[in-house]
Amino acid sequence: MAKTIFKSSDKSNFILNMTEEQYSKLASFGLIAACFTTSLLTIIPEVSDTTTYSAATVGLAISGVICMILALIALIKKYVSGALIVPALVFAAIVGWSTVSLYNSYDYNVGFYGFPQRGEGLLATIFYFCFFLTAASIRRTKGLKTFLYAIISIGFLNAVIAMIQIFTKKLLYISYRDISLLVMTVTPDGLSQSPIFLAMLLTLSLTAALTVAACDENKKWRILSAVSACLFAFVMVFTRTLMGVCGASLGILAGIIAVFVTKAPKVRLLQPVAAIAAAAIGITIAGTTMSGKQDGYHLYDGQILWSDDAYQRVSASGTYNPDAVDIEDTYDVYSYLSEKTKRIIEKNKLYGTGPEQLVYPQIYTYGMLNSNAAINDLTIVNKGTFDKTYNEYLYTAATRGIPTLVFTVILLALAVIAVFKKLRKNQSEINTAFFFMTVCGILIFFIGASNITYSPIFWACTGACFARIAAEKANSKKASDKEESKSSPAPEENAKAE
Repeated sequence: MAKTIFKSSDKSNFILNMTEEQYSKLASFGLIAACFTTSLLTIIPEVSDTTTYSAATVGLAISGVICMILALIALIKKYVSGALIVPALVFAAIVGWSTVSLYNSYDYNVGFYGFPQRGEGLLATIFYFCFFLTAASIRRTKGLKTFLYAIISIGFLNAVIAMIQIFTKKLLYISYRDISLLVMTVTPDGLSQSPIFLAMLLTLSLTAALTVAACDENKKWRILSAVSACLFAFVMVFTRTLMGVCGASLGILAGIIAVFVTKAPKVRLLQPVAAIAAAAIGITIAGTTMSGKQDGYHLYDGQILWSDDAYQRVSASGTYNPDAVDIEDTYDVYSYLSEKTKRIIEKNKLYGTGPEQLVYPQIYTYGMLNSNAAINDLTIVNKGTFDKTYNEYLYTAATRGIPTLVFTVILLALAVIAVFKKLRKNQSEINTAFFFMTVCGILIFFIGASNITYSPIFWACTGACFARIAAEKANSKKASDKEESKSSPAPEENAKAE
């Protein structure tokens, strides 16, 4: 008999009566929302010069609320139990210490909602926790496979938009028509708000695509994934960023290893080789016919992350200081950001500056403004400031304190260990894909920054590392044995019949 509360109807108590299969189906839809809502709402500012990227943060809120409900259902149904309790508590500790950091921050409003058009305050961290729990609570292979396909699909959508941007210069936000006055060229951002963020997203999509192309049972998905992987590799090098080059290399390497791990036919090594060829063609085209300079392929991380993103797009920092950093030297740019952030950490070890408030301790002048001016107006008059360090681990320590960094490292280590153990027992495409996506995501955080397009997918992948799909196989075997025992007559009955 179906469970009810206070003698209410069965339909009104669908959560109590929900099966694991039903929950997994709903959860997979929630994770699809986590993949797509931010990118889809980014279309609005991409096609309109009068709309800001705050529309994209609404996309995060939509998928975040959906997965918050699903996470609560998982708690009610006790899917968050056993081996999942420890990682869930560690993530809760991340949220908890981020709250302490917010309490000790410069600006409560920015700390909770995030910097305008960035949207990665405490609320975003709570949403990431919900994405994590939703993915971790899935008990059916089909649910995780749907999420895996969604990661490839959102990468494909972003890559198609990026191709339009590269070859037609349309669907570009105005600040990306020319990446700076120094370099006359176009770097695509897809629907990810920044070329660096696009490269981060496509790293996960490329890894997922090559894994599916290596061992998926569905031939159509193998073909689509192989084609998508070539498209991803091609677009990534056009971002002209260190992330694009490193992300493509990691994704392709993961695809090669996946062929051997899953014992797929060696002929499928041609798929990562094709992705390498696509990347090489992209570098050739970008370096000869579409380069901002006349002497080959160049990386423009400095202009992109500083002038075009933080300064022009969201007014989250001042322009760079040419006396302190060589904007055209990629190594110098990243070194400058890291060293200055380390000095900020030294002064804010325990609580950090507050979520999304790295720029605050760098402000040294009000210019012609007063101290009550909007933060966006203040930041742009402070030359040499920046709002993100493109090393997420340093950024986490600087903004939310070293304890948050410790909890984050513990959580990521637990995720890798959990999925590695599953991979040793079962080299399925699900275990292989989420192992490599999580590892690649952890590595690119050394040269990348969390953002509302990439991070929902990454934290959901991390949660998927803890999903207990093995229970599904065991349960299905027990169920089949039980059905067989019911349908087969007992030995005593056979003897009587004879």
